[in-house]
Amino acid sequence: MLERFHVPEDVAVHVSPQDMHKTVTDIFLKMGMPADDADKGAEVLVYADVRGIETHGVSNMLRRYVESFGEGGINPSPNPKIVREMPAAAMLDCDGGHGLVVGPMAMEMAIERAKVYGIGTVTANNGRHFGAAAYHAAMAIEHGMIGVSMTTGGMQVVPVDGAKPMFGLNPIAIAVPTNNEAPFVFDASMSSVAGNKIALAQRLGVDVAPGWITGADGVPIMEESPVPDEYFMLPTGGTREGGSHKGASLGVWVEIMCALLGSSGAGPNRRGGAAHHFIAYNIEAFADLQEFKNEMDVYMSEIKNTPPVPGKDRVVYAGLPEYEEEIERRENGIPYHPEVIDWFRGITSELGIPWRLTKD
Repeated sequence: MLERFHVPEDVAVHVSPQDMHKTVTDIFLKMGMPADDADKGAEVLVYADVRGIETHGVSNMLRRYVESFGEGGINPSPNPKIVREMPAAAMLDCDGGHGLVVGPMAMEMAIERAKVYGIGTVTANNGRHFGAAAYHAAMAIEHGMIGVSMTTGGMQVVPVDGAKPMFGLNPIAIAVPTNNEAPFVFDASMSSVAGNKIALAQRLGVDVAPGWITGADGVPIMEESPVPDEYFMLPTGGTREGGSHKGASLGVWVEIMCALLGSSGAGPNRRGGAAHHFIAYNIEAFADLQEFKNEMDVYMSEIKNTPPVPGKDRVVYAGLPEYEEEIERRENGIPYHPEVIDWFRGITSELGIPWRLTKD
């Protein structure tokens, strides 16, 4: 998490992951989700918070989910169905179910196929927001596999030099196992910054950085500025000079792999909710697993031990800061902004859920 988005320590309210998990589970139960689904949904949300991915944890997402349940936007008790399949691949209709639940189900399907065929892949349509993409990709790690997940995010990103959004935020996650080093876990939207970071900037009252967003006319905003009333997201890279054609092309690729492959249109022609794509690679189909993980340890160690440039303390790789953050937060609690705690006070009172997040 970028420093500008950290909750100031002097106002942060620390909550144990266990207490937050139980509270979120209770909220999902009140939304009509079955017990196992409510527990899984809470696990995915708290995973994000524990690893410092606040944009996809309870702070930003839970209230949106509650609103969506209330509006009928999420099916609390879906019946996902395989509508097409071959031995190593499947197409899943999510039946409008919560992505926090159906996403792990689809990834598990990919993993089971990879156990037999070396690779497994599942595309899912008619879905809903699935939280942090890293959670789903990282499921493969404990099976000695490489995991990939991606999803169609909100239609907010303009193409290079474009004045109208043509693809979504469209995060991609890749997770690779190691032996002793922190696993490599990459998770990033194909926009210049995760869309939820803009909402977080508004909540914390901080400016957005140059090259993150455009004005209502699609022209990139290239100075620090408050979030305007109307804006679009820029692709990863920000501008053409910064390599935004790379982020834009990957964003289009996610539309193709999730939405078009899922028979649900793409870009402005999308239909039927979110679409997802999951892949599991069984490392044993390609190399000796232990040798591979040992080599990963060597490579990750070399990266983090790269001499830093002047003014910087160290070099990190994807997944290392989150791994360290998880150790810290499991020991000392997850820091939440008081506004988030106030929201929890209101919703738990409204739903008749016991208060357990702070000692009053």
